[in-house]
Amino acid sequence: MIRFEKVHKKLGGRTVLDGVDFEIAPGETFFIVGTSGAGKSVSLKHMVRLLTPDSGRVWIGDDCVSEARGRLLEKIRTRFGVLFQGAALLNWMCAGDNVGLPLLERTNRPEEEIEALAREKLALVGLEAAYDKMPGELSGGMRKRVGLARAIITSPEIILYDEPTSGLDPVTSRAIDQLIDSLRRGLGVTSVVVTHDMHSALSIATRIAMLDAGRIVELGTPAEFIKSSNEKVQQFLEAQYITKRGAWEKAGTL
Repeated sequence: MIRFEKVHKKLGGRTVLDGVDFEIAPGETFFIVGTSGAGKSVSLKHMVRLLTPDSGRVWIGDDCVSEARGRLLEKIRTRFGVLFQGAALLNWMCAGDNVGLPLLERTNRPEEEIEALAREKLALVGLEAAYDKMPGELSGGMRKRVGLARAIITSPEIILYDEPTSGLDPVTSRAIDQLIDSLRRGLGVTSVVVTHDMHSALSIATRIAMLDAGRIVELGTPAEFIKSSNEKVQQFLEAQYITKRGAWEKAGTL
């Protein structure tokens, strides 16, 4: 469903993506990991054409999003929902209005229908009682869940997650992981997750790609990833106190 073909990108004179190739199948939970500046978020931005490759192509199904213009580009973008790193809620709108905003902006649905759908999606993420709460009244984890409800209200085929567990405590982070996994299983969406959090990746990913200096240095299932002999991979794992022993080898199955 998503395919990168030898994608190169420079920003500020620095090479951020250096011939990146990978494919993501429908229904996968595909994690992109790596250190800061490795090209993770830049890869996400190419999927929705917020950035265009200097060379190479990005495909969404049969459509080359990196070359799309006008109505075709708009059509491709409707296939996506996005959970931004900070949830990106509008502080002057209640949680329910934040969730319903994409439908208000893109459709002519009546307000009562939008409200009903917003309540439905909030219930799906366990926040049915938070409809009238303002963002300032919500914890970090609750704001992330409201952002996720907004990402799925248009029934997207693909959800992009930019650091979904960033800034959250371990218990809340694992709850977000399970929510991502349950949405994939329940809605059949394709999930692409950018993160530093290897506990999250090893727990719910179907496959993990590691970027280093703009290149993919490892790509495989969690069981394959943790056994990698690549020095960069092992340094990244060890920095988070993860070893090859444990339950990780059983994780990441479709």
